[in-house]
Amino acid sequence: MVIDELIQLVDDIVQTARAAFAQPEIYTQIGIVLAIYLVAWVLANRIRKYAPFLDVSQEEAAAHPARKFIGKVGGLIFPVLAILMLRISVEVSESVLHQGWLVQSALTVAILLLFYSVIGNFVQNRVAAGVFKWLGMPLLFLHLLGVLGGLIAILESISVNIGNIEISAYGIARVAIFGSLLFWLGRISSKTGRTFIAHQESLDIRTREVAAKLFEVAIFFLISLLILQVMGINLTTLAVFGGAIGVGIGLGLQAIASNFISGIIILLDRSVSIGDYVELDDGRTGIVRELNMRSTTLETFDGKDIVVPNEKFIAEIFTNWTHKDKSQRYRVDFSVAYHSDIRKLVEIIKAVVASHPQVFSGDAVPFEERPDCEIDSFGDSGINMFVEFWMEGIDDGKNRVGGDLLLMILEALQEHGYEIPFPQREVRVVNKDFSINRKPGD
Repeated sequence: MVIDELIQLVDDIVQTARAAFAQPEIYTQIGIVLAIYLVAWVLANRIRKYAPFLDVSQEEAAAHPARKFIGKVGGLIFPVLAILMLRISVEVSESVLHQGWLVQSALTVAILLLFYSVIGNFVQNRVAAGVFKWLGMPLLFLHLLGVLGGLIAILESISVNIGNIEISAYGIARVAIFGSLLFWLGRISSKTGRTFIAHQESLDIRTREVAAKLFEVAIFFLISLLILQVMGINLTTLAVFGGAIGVGIGLGLQAIASNFISGIIILLDRSVSIGDYVELDDGRTGIVRELNMRSTTLETFDGKDIVVPNEKFIAEIFTNWTHKDKSQRYRVDFSVAYHSDIRKLVEIIKAVVASHPQVFSGDAVPFEERPDCEIDSFGDSGINMFVEFWMEGIDDGKNRVGGDLLLMILEALQEHGYEIPFPQREVRVVNKDFSINRKPGD
């Protein structure tokens, strides 16, 4: 019985196909579809020829993230043109041929293929790509067939009322699907925008940091508004409600708000930038590794991270060693004995310090930036001297130029016979005879 029914079903399908292909309108629609694809292919090649930046095969498209993105968009010119012309052909076929189901079917397939191509080219995350393929494509197919509305009505009928709030299966599914999609689009947009801004060599690094942070905040704000709309929350009501509780929340989040505003001010006035060497008012130092809207991360030379609230850079005094110029002046102190030939020693120390590869020296260096050795003061045990020098960067961490110079100065003093003094005391005995002849009890 089942076999007979299957045979009858196949026979009906074959008879329907024969009847359909016996009509000349079918061949006309097939010709229209083939002609549309041929014209779309020719136009797409012409467009890419006169706009080479739309061709993903170009080396320039792969070298820059923005050009790579535009090149991928250029690969969609052919299917988009085909879809547009197929959509127009559906109306023409129905009005002229009084049927257009074959062109409509071709349009449906073209839209599905375009959606699949977009997923393959633009969705890099495997989980997101899988969700779009196994969930997005069926929903799109149902929408194109015109049966998605009935499915939505069924899901809306499955609901639970909690007070004045109605929660339906369709609402939960809508928030889950579109919320995930918006979060993914927000992350991708933020990452793409920050990458694009980072490659703008015409802008200095501080301007790029400001633009990237403001772009990230704008994306977050926009995605939040869209999610609230998807959830069905009235933004006007939310604004009134937010104003009512804003004062109370503001008191509790005063520190967070202050740090957030301070972060924006830091980015705008460019007082702190990535890579700067900063010394805080309490003496802690570090290199700025990360600038967030709430805090700034300093990395010390021993590998520790100091998380500093942004408010400290606005309300307190701090020293930015490398804000405008990474060249720094340092000083090394040492002492020699009083009987030393100081004039000769000064020239020796200058030459020794100038021989260090990281110390600025030579005729090309301005006179005031060359190594200079001078007397600091006259000490109890010897002459206190110092040598000043300029170098690139900070004299700590990987540089340690000061330690190298102390060793080089010590070796130079020993080589030329100079004596390094040590603390000495001179004891004099007064009334020597009286103290010797003195008897106990006198």
